[in-house]
Amino acid sequence: MDLLGWVLAVIAAISVGLSKGGLPVIAGIAVPLLALVMSPVQAAGLLLPVYMVSDVFGLWAWRKEFDRRVLMIVAPAAVAGIAFGWATASLVSERWVGMMVGVIGAVFALNAILRRPAVAEPRPARVVPGLFWGALTGFTSFVSHSGGPPWQVYSLPLGMSKTVFAGTSTILFAFINAMKLPPYWALGQINTASLGVAVMLMAPAAAAVFLGVWAVRVIPQVLFFRIVIWALLLISLRLIWQAF
Repeated sequence: MDLLGWVLAVIAAISVGLSKGGLPVIAGIAVPLLALVMSPVQAAGLLLPVYMVSDVFGLWAWRKEFDRRVLMIVAPAAVAGIAFGWATASLVSERWVGMMVGVIGAVFALNAILRRPAVAEPRPARVVPGLFWGALTGFTSFVSHSGGPPWQVYSLPLGMSKTVFAGTSTILFAFINAMKLPPYWALGQINTASLGVAVMLMAPAAAAVFLGVWAVRVIPQVLFFRIVIWALLLISLRLIWQAF
């Protein structure tokens, strides 16, 4: 990569680290940034090892803050979504997946902004919606690391505290990223050349994890979820625009 490519790659790695620190929507810019200098498929493959190393630090930071029931519902469904993404890798257009995710996320975010409070009242996680959104999260994460919008459509209305939301998100996507590694390798999206670049990006990503943890802990809860919802809207609009 040239100088511009490395600058964009470092910014993408920092966004990945911030997401693992508890700000999951920020990672939505990572693949689009790298797609300016390489194909989206190459970008997704390059970033997966960076995600996985950042996951280690995120898991340690949020090891005591998570919702077990939500994970038990969503994680198995996400595996099914990953398997479907692997089986249809040569058939499914990333463009239309991005469009679908963008429309769903934008509609949810607009509804939350216009009609709902920024922080929902706590309620138990429902199984059937969790299985649907979990499978969609796994599928879209496999295609382009864009599992954030469908995950938030399911998780934000549950009314989790900001730290439990951050921890549950971090643990879920650490699991999803580990499940994506074998199919990514089998499809050739990860190779020795991409690993060499990924290693260079791991340090800024790891440092950004702790910056993300600090931000989650100091930002007031109402403001935190307001930022999450607005970020979801902006990322969803970006996905729609990118599809066109």
